[in-house]
Amino acid sequence: MTQLTESPLITARRPAWRHVSVSAVVAGLVAVAISYAGPLLVVLGAAQRAGLDPGQTASWVWAISVGSGIICVSMSLVTRQPVVVAWSVPGAALLITTLGGYEYSDAIGAFIVTGVLTIVLGVTGWFGRLMRALPRPIMAGVLAGVLLPFVLDAAGASAEAPIVAGGLVLAYVLGRRFLPRYAVLVALAAGVALAFATGTTTAPHLSAGLTMPLWTTPTFDPQSIIGISLPLLIVTMAGQNGPGLAMMHSNGYAANDRLLLGAAGAGSVLFAPFGAHSINLAAITAGICCGREAHEDPARRYVAGISCGVFFVAFGFAGQNIVELLGAVPEQLVTAAAGVALFGALQGALTDVVRVDPDPPVGAKAPGSGGRRGPAGLEAGVVTLAVTASGLTVADIAAPFWGFLAGALVYLILSVTARRRGA
Repeated sequence: MTQLTESPLITARRPAWRHVSVSAVVAGLVAVAISYAGPLLVVLGAAQRAGLDPGQTASWVWAISVGSGIICVSMSLVTRQPVVVAWSVPGAALLITTLGGYEYSDAIGAFIVTGVLTIVLGVTGWFGRLMRALPRPIMAGVLAGVLLPFVLDAAGASAEAPIVAGGLVLAYVLGRRFLPRYAVLVALAAGVALAFATGTTTAPHLSAGLTMPLWTTPTFDPQSIIGISLPLLIVTMAGQNGPGLAMMHSNGYAANDRLLLGAAGAGSVLFAPFGAHSINLAAITAGICCGREAHEDPARRYVAGISCGVFFVAFGFAGQNIVELLGAVPEQLVTAAAGVALFGALQGALTDVVRVDPDPPVGAKAPGSGGRRGPAGLEAGVVTLAVTASGLTVADIAAPFWGFLAGALVYLILSVTARRRGA
């Protein structure tokens, strides 16, 4: 595949509207629909668990939607590449267990700190070097530990509501078999249809007005920064931005990681006071806009990124109605849908936890891994997963931080011991 450059392509000299195609516009719409069919449910779960009122919840939906849309449009136009950003799904999953333990204004301040750290890691180029320096199983263990409870909850929801939730899970499996790219969308459609058929839905209160954001003045508390900012940074950078860059590269786009991560971090900071927890590069939905389905000509696929952004903004201003519609369905349906939406991410994280590369000779480094993917990394990753999934909370600091700390300590002890034995 021909590698695309970071600078505008020769074909991009023509106005963007000359490159518009039905396939690219549809690709953007499908990407947004999939984002709302699964990942948004995790955000709503975090808002519900934290006790946010409907206005705050709608503002959160507005912030992540409009913020993501603006960055999609602007970065796709600037780079002439299909840049797709969205909100952090594992980050939202993390907030389900942590957000309720802090004042909302403190959480907003923590979101801003996460955005600032993302900017620093992105524009300085430290992110790539950091990912090579840290044991990958530890980062994957944090992500897997955050996601695992939601997949397990989907099993429990299926037992409580076998027709609605169980049917949704079955539809997801069938979707993976016949329409793998749209499996989550198929599952949600089936779940909603079953909910209507069984009479377990309620009438939503829809309004004709647009959703408007609510400003929350941020406050900065050290505990919320440690308990929210650092774990959110870890799972977002490792679970979203890294795979997002890899997705663009695998489709032949030489993505400018400093520009894109800097823009995502800036969007997080600007929209945090309205509720946005994190804005980052997308991976799964980016594959729809970066692939051949968007357009045969790679130089014209950037229109799919623009289309995605436009639909994000439009959906964001209808955030209140979207919240009402999703609130009209049974709780078990939402739980099961969130579980299947996170299943693929969990599978990838678990694979990275248990994958083992042979330890390099003493004094040597494994190519591209810093010698950090051997048995010591495996054990450290499993410890990280166990502590994170346990839900352990100490000093009001949530489990992902302690999981990361425990895994790093285990790795340090085992790797130092192994080097001494080798010497």
